[in-house]
Amino acid sequence: MNEILLNINWLAVAVGAILAYMLGWLWYSPKMFGTKWMQGVGISFDDPSASPPVAAMVTQAIGTFLLAWVVGVTATHNAVTTIILITATYIFLLAAAGLFVRKSAYAIGVEVGFVIVMVNIMMACQAIL
Repeated sequence: MNEILLNINWLAVAVGAILAYMLGWLWYSPKMFGTKWMQGVGISFDDPSASPPVAAMVTQAIGTFLLAWVVGVTATHNAVTTIILITATYIFLLAAAGLFVRKSAYAIGVEVGFVIVMVNIMMACQAIL
């Protein structure tokens, strides 16, 4: 248990998680990929009675922090290839889930691309901070 708690650069974990989460706001906005992504997953936020997906946003925040923590653990143990393997596993499972629910290839690409960029942000924070 100590290997996932001790010697972790918690500042880099926190900054990486916050930056990656904030990127999600832009990434899924109409300014970047949001409009076409929403079409690809079959959702619309144009309905005025629709409420913000609070549970999804909270779950994403928790998952983003956990991923930043995993990146922090691998950085502490100089296991860069491990985070690459974890990321590859994550994107293939994410793509498979998208294929099962018949998301468009564009939507799957947006989601997979976001994970790749998130991990790179987190790794950069570990290297810089």
